[in-house]
Parts: sequence; C-alpha cells; structure tokens
Amino acid sequence: MKKEFMEAAYREALKAFKEDEVPVGCVIVKDDEIIARAHNRKEKRSCALFHAEIECINKATRKLNNWNLKGCELYVTLEPCMMCTGAIVNSRIDKIIYGCKDPKGGALVSNIRFKRIRGLNHYPEIKGGVMAAECSLILKDFFKTKR
Repeated sequence: MKKEFMEAAYREALKAFKEDEVPVGCVIVKDDEIIARAHNRKEKRSCALFHAEIECINKATRKLNNWNLKGCELYVTLEPCMMCTGAIVNSRIDKIIYGCKDPKGGALVSNIRFKRIRGLNHYPEIKGGVMAAECSLILKDFFKTKR
C-alpha cells in the first residue's frame, strides 16, 4: 500500500467534484504502476453504473486485454457499494484500499460485510482508512453545496 496511489485516487475525486459529480476517485495499480484511473460519472452519463470503480475496472481490463485483474490493487476514496464490490470480486483484484467508510452504501465493512458471505470465488484483502479525513471532507463539502 502506497499513499501516493490514494493521492492519485483523491485527485480523481477532485475532478468529479469539479464536474458536479459525487467526488469519488479510483485508481488500479499493477506492479507498482497505475494502469487505470477514473472518477464518478453517473450524472454526466445519466446511468447508475458509472461509479469510479466500474469505470476504472473497465479501463484496466482494456489496458491488460484481460478481465482477470489478479495481481492488481484498487485504491478508492470511498468504501465500495454492493455493485462495485461484486465487480471487484469478479475481476479477481487482489487488494482493495479505501479512504473513508460509507455508512449508507458501503459493502466491505459498513453494511454488507462481504467477507461474511460464504462461497464466493474470491476474497480480496481489504485496507481501510487511508487518507480517511481528506476523503470524508471532500464528500461533506460536496453535499453541503447540494443542501
């Protein structure tokens, strides 16, 4: 785990903020190199599927020309939701590093706690709380502008 990769994910979240999207950013790393980066684009694309993690996984699979992302780590500023956790598991990403917890939608530890689900084909390692204060603050600042 390297802080520089979470910083890169955070820069993606800043892009989302500037585009009036929920500020979540993501990067995927393989062999100590960022191979994909993305941020939320649900509003711009008018589609609930365009979460940062899904966008990033799509870019990484195109880069590697393979759906199987074994050997990769995913850095994301907010704990992934059910949809994104499913995509991460199915793409065989080895490790998830996230910034802040998502008490309403998080599926790693906050709500679903996916590691309690028996029989999945893959269980990535999880590390949370990396740059949690910064990742939480940008979300709070964003939603202040919406209220």
